[in-house]
Amino acid sequence: MLVQVVAAVVVGVFTLGIWLTGGDAHLGWLRFFSIAVLVALGVLAIWEHAVWKIRPAQRLKAVPRDVSGTWKGTLSSQWIDPETGKTPPPKTAYLVVRQSASTASIILLTDESRSVSSLATVGGPDGSTSLDYIYLNRPDSRFEHRSRIHYGCALLDITGSPAKRLKGRYWTDRDSKGELDFRERARKRVDDYDEAADLFK
Repeated sequence: MLVQVVAAVVVGVFTLGIWLTGGDAHLGWLRFFSIAVLVALGVLAIWEHAVWKIRPAQRLKAVPRDVSGTWKGTLSSQWIDPETGKTPPPKTAYLVVRQSASTASIILLTDESRSVSSLATVGGPDGSTSLDYIYLNRPDSRFEHRSRIHYGCALLDITGSPAKRLKGRYWTDRDSKGELDFRERARKRVDDYDEAADLFK
């Protein structure tokens, strides 16, 4: 999609320049190439950081769903504590999504740890959309005795347009898994758990 937009702008500006000079073949045409590239880069930057989020653009199937902001929800682990034989109760979690038209980065915050994505995508086949990412989880030092640093991945289905819910599951390389469900959203993006908690008071 982005390549097509850039190519169309370059060709359009180049063609307009040729037409304005009378269409005769000469080296002067080359000056329009640099102008066309400059205009295309400007259009691309505006699209990448702003235009793709507006409602008409969001209706296009090729445009990723806008899920940027801070989401509040629950994390339900299916890990079984060997001492009690029970799973821990669900806990409040916050998902911070920073997104442009072609990139996304995710931070998951809980009262015990912080997970940061190394790879994230927003998309999906057949009109369905999802937020999928791979992450590294770093627990706070006071919890390291029972929760070591680990890698994992999460697959969250996106409901609504504009997005109203993110729900799915996660897996980790320490053989644990669980579910994530986010239903509240604020446009502001936060940096830590306490700031997120204050945002939804």
